[in-house]
Amino acid sequence: MIQIDDAGSGSLIGGTIIGAMRCDTKEYYYKIIPLELYNFENFKQKKYLDYVVDITVDLFNSLNVSKEEKILVCRGYMFDNLRKWLKDNNYNFTSTKIYDPLQNIIEKSFEDYTLSLGFPKEIISYTKYPFHFHRILKWVYSDYDKRKKLCKVGWKSWQKYKNLNLEITYEEIKKSNYLCLKCNKVIDKNSKVKIINYTSNRPDRIILHHKC
Repeated sequence: MIQIDDAGSGSLIGGTIIGAMRCDTKEYYYKIIPLELYNFENFKQKKYLDYVVDITVDLFNSLNVSKEEKILVCRGYMFDNLRKWLKDNNYNFTSTKIYDPLQNIIEKSFEDYTLSLGFPKEIISYTKYPFHFHRILKWVYSDYDKRKKLCKVGWKSWQKYKNLNLEITYEEIKKSNYLCLKCNKVIDKNSKVKIINYTSNRPDRIILHHKC
C-alpha cells in the first residue's frame, strides 16, 4: 500500500513537501514544491497543484508503483489535480486522512527543511504549533529583508501583513528567558536589547540583541 501526503502547505515560510511511502517496506521519497510557485502570479494560477502531479510521477517511478497497488491520497486541496490525474490514468486510489507511518515522517522532513532555512529549533521543539502564521511572521520581521524571500508571498495573508509599521526602541532587560529571533541565541539578563513593536492581528513585539 502507498500513502501520499504533504507537509508545509500551511506554513508561511518554505515550499511544500510532497511525500510517498510504501507502507510495508517503509520506502519513502519526497520532493519540494519550490517557493517560486508561491509568488503572486503562480499562486493565483494554482500552478503548485500541477507541480504536485509532476512530483508524484517522479515518486511513483522511485517506488515502482503499479496501477493495481492500493494508494491512499490525502484528501486535502493540495491533491485536487492529482486525484484527477490518478483517475484518468486508472490508478487504484482512495482519498482519506493520512496517518502513520507517513504522517510523522513527512512532518519531520518538513521540520528538517525549515531548520535548513534558519528557523529556530527551539520553536519547533518547545511550541505546540511551531508553524502558526503569526509566530512565523514574528520570526520573519526579526530579519525582514533576508527572510521575506523565504515566504509564500502569493498568500492573501502575506499581502495583508507584508508592510507593517515598525517602531524600534532600546532598553535594558533585567530578567530574560528570551531567544533573539535574529541570531537564534539566548539574550542574557541585565543586557541592552532592541525592541521592534508592531501590530498585525494584535499588538506584538520582538526582542533582539542590542546590535542584532
